[in-house]
Amino acid sequence: MWQARGAMKPLRILPEDLAPGDARARDVDWSTLRLERIGAAEHPLFERAYGRLWREFGAAGEMERREVIAERLAWDRPVAGHTLRYELLAVLSGPEIVGLRDHTAIVPPRRPDGSRRVVVHLSHVVVEPALRGGGLSGWLRALPLQLARECAAAADGADDPITLVGEMEPADGVTPAVMARLRSYDRAGFLEVDPAVVRYHQPDFRPPAQIDATSLRPVPLALVLRRVGDEAATSLRGDELRELLTALYTMFGVHLRPEDMAPLWSQLRALPGPAASVPLLPLLR
Repeated sequence: MWQARGAMKPLRILPEDLAPGDARARDVDWSTLRLERIGAAEHPLFERAYGRLWREFGAAGEMERREVIAERLAWDRPVAGHTLRYELLAVLSGPEIVGLRDHTAIVPPRRPDGSRRVVVHLSHVVVEPALRGGGLSGWLRALPLQLARECAAAADGADDPITLVGEMEPADGVTPAVMARLRSYDRAGFLEVDPAVVRYHQPDFRPPAQIDATSLRPVPLALVLRRVGDEAATSLRGDELRELLTALYTMFGVHLRPEDMAPLWSQLRALPGPAASVPLLPLLR
């Protein structure tokens, strides 16, 4: 049975949660840094954190509106059989925010055999220039695992395997921020779902009035993931892929009109069958 959200636990530094390629993150000196979990819009850091993410991602249409994020922070009930929890995670050096990550843990319904994989949607990440290249980004990929475990425990107390999934701009070979992000995740060991099999799109986050005045514009992105504990796998089954995308679109659909989500659900229905083997590829190839 679902348990309502209470006070958020302090995060722990768990080296075993790091991705295989993020070993250098073990050298981060946490003595001058602190972690802050932002679990409500009333948190004193919320406005600063959201504003920084909007400056980084808003212009590209890859950041949800403030009211959407505020409502996500209040999620405390299942949606279409999926348990959802969202948080903003800030890393501070003194009073300054030097790193940010927002993410959603999604616990899907169990399969007929009782199994499932918890999904963590890695939405956005920012590491300020002074701390780039030192391993902090590796921790910002690993720390969301703790929210996933809490979400699964709140759903039914289970300890299920976890998949971290992110959406990224495809490699263009020239844009510094895009290529740096891809190199970082590629080095960590994340893999891309074969775009020849899955043409993934993020929903159009613009206000409905803007969509109606122009046209619906889903954003084509690369779908990248880390199947925690099974990082060496180079494929996943079609049924797991469908469950993963169903989890993402269920999450997005809470705040979007059904008609704006309809094209994305149609793409999902066109995916390979449950027993199909879907390739997972290096991000830089």
